[in-house]
Amino acid sequence: MIRGAALSVMQNPYMEAARAMGSGHLRIVLRYVLPNVMATVIVLATIGLGAVILAESSLSFLGFGVPPPYPSWGAMLSGSGRSYMFRAPWMALWPGLGISLAVFGFNMLGDALRDVLDPACAAPAARTPLTSSGRQLYPRPKPPA
Repeated sequence: MIRGAALSVMQNPYMEAARAMGSGHLRIVLRYVLPNVMATVIVLATIGLGAVILAESSLSFLGFGVPPPYPSWGAMLSGSGRSYMFRAPWMALWPGLGISLAVFGFNMLGDALRDVLDPACAAPAARTPLTSSGRQLYPRPKPPA
């Protein structure tokens, strides 16, 4: 995905102008490509964080995660969560709820960052069409007094 964004940035006319002015490859990447691709990198990193949390907790649940003295949500579900499931269900409920909320929160953060950093992906309802004079084409109705 990042490669596609970088290739689309490379097709812009200002990239050709930078090459014509004699800019080197490193300068073009650092000055023109990286700032335009950074929004994509940030969004993919935050969305990928949820997948990493799920992978770590599932590996820890199976016993392939971090060693026992260190806390892990998957180990909490696997160890005491399974042993006392019928007598104390909250021992499995709270780590599972923590995993779910963390993954949901990071996915929502990535989605919100995408909306903020990439205006092309914004919802069509958020953009109101304007007339040639700059007024809204469909003005919002005023609330009743």
